[in-house]
Amino acid sequence: MLTRDVQVLSVPSTELHKVAISKHADARFQTNQTNPVHNTVYRDYPFFTDIQVMIFLGFGCLLAFFRLYGFGGMVLNFLMATFATQWAILVQGYFQFYHDGKIHLGVINLINAEFACAVVLISFGAVLGKTSPLQLLVMALLEVPVFAVTEWTVLTYLKINDAGGSILIHLFACYFGLGVTSVLYRSGLNEGHVKENTSYHSDILSVMGTLFLWVFWPSFNSALCLNGDDQHRAILHTFIGLSASTLTAFALSAMFNKNGKLTMADIQNVTLAGGVTVGASVDMMITPAAAYALGMMGCIACMLGYKYLSPFLAQRCRIQDQCGIHNLHGLTGLISCAAGICAILMASEDVYGPSLYEIFTHRAPVEGDPKLQELQMLIPGLQAGLGRSAREQALFQVAALFFTIGMSALGGILTGCVLRLPYLASPSDDCCFDDELFFEVPPDYDLPLKICNKITVDDSAA
Repeated sequence: MLTRDVQVLSVPSTELHKVAISKHADARFQTNQTNPVHNTVYRDYPFFTDIQVMIFLGFGCLLAFFRLYGFGGMVLNFLMATFATQWAILVQGYFQFYHDGKIHLGVINLINAEFACAVVLISFGAVLGKTSPLQLLVMALLEVPVFAVTEWTVLTYLKINDAGGSILIHLFACYFGLGVTSVLYRSGLNEGHVKENTSYHSDILSVMGTLFLWVFWPSFNSALCLNGDDQHRAILHTFIGLSASTLTAFALSAMFNKNGKLTMADIQNVTLAGGVTVGASVDMMITPAAAYALGMMGCIACMLGYKYLSPFLAQRCRIQDQCGIHNLHGLTGLISCAAGICAILMASEDVYGPSLYEIFTHRAPVEGDPKLQELQMLIPGLQAGLGRSAREQALFQVAALFFTIGMSALGGILTGCVLRLPYLASPSDDCCFDDELFFEVPPDYDLPLKICNKITVDDSAA
């Protein structure tokens, strides 16, 4: 993700790899004359709390849709989220917040770490129910550094615009997860599994997760935008995109069902597609109609992916995408990137005014250019850029897209090879999608399945 400029406390130290608090959390820099509103906690903490809800409640409930794997979906999500966030604070801190021998910690670090955590949880969806807790921790341990290196490379050298994380979050997480699950392919699961199903209550719990994600997604997309009108646009565009994908999902779900009824899997997943498809252009001057169209396009692609692409990948490409992350994050992420590139190509001073060079900082004139001085009179504090044209910026977006997909897929394949080691307690095919292997479960936890099997046997006998 793109990170805001963060003021840090520069304390000389000969000790390396320590963590210190940022200037905004240090008592030595706070006086009776300090305006509390200038402290970043007032700007960043509301976004942090919203993203916390998405990570721990949204993802947790959403992944609890298997009737016998509710503990695994929610509790392992809790475990991985906590571990991945702490690990990301250190790894990302080294690349982005490391000064004078210390990692300087502030709320903005936590937001960036939770974006890295979201990457891990999206990838988790590809192998849901087929891995042990130890395998998942190892997966998070390896994925966070690969993500941090990719993020640092893209932001430092390619210098792209990706406010909503379509490239660096959704596409990276998707293809990393697909790389892992392709290596962990289980031929015994290709024809389905007796426990690979839902129940009435597990579907309700999963929809609750969808609602948490839906409500707080505008905060996710706008958290790292520039304060003010950029965040304002991001919130509006995200809401419009989500609304469009939701209405379209309900219509398509009924249309694809022979009886015209709604399918819960569509409501749980496809309704969220609009939040991803507007991500790359969420802070740009796209029209509300464009945001609505992107929400509809993402929904259609996601729906068709679930209906046709996921079975094809499982049967022909040995990719068992358990939660369909390729549909919700991969296909929609690609649409979002294409829309972002188009928005960049059309960006001009006629549309944005002088703020063009604040939003697209790398298009600002280079140091010494007379135009830079003129712009700095209009926008005090404007920094010199690289003088890129719209076309050059678009080409760097394309380069970042391919680089991210390549790094994530390679990292996922190598991680999958590590997870195949016999010491990591991988569950057998018979024990997949079942909490009993790793949790203390109540005696009646599998009662719905037993009742269902009994009814099936009785009907067969009749």
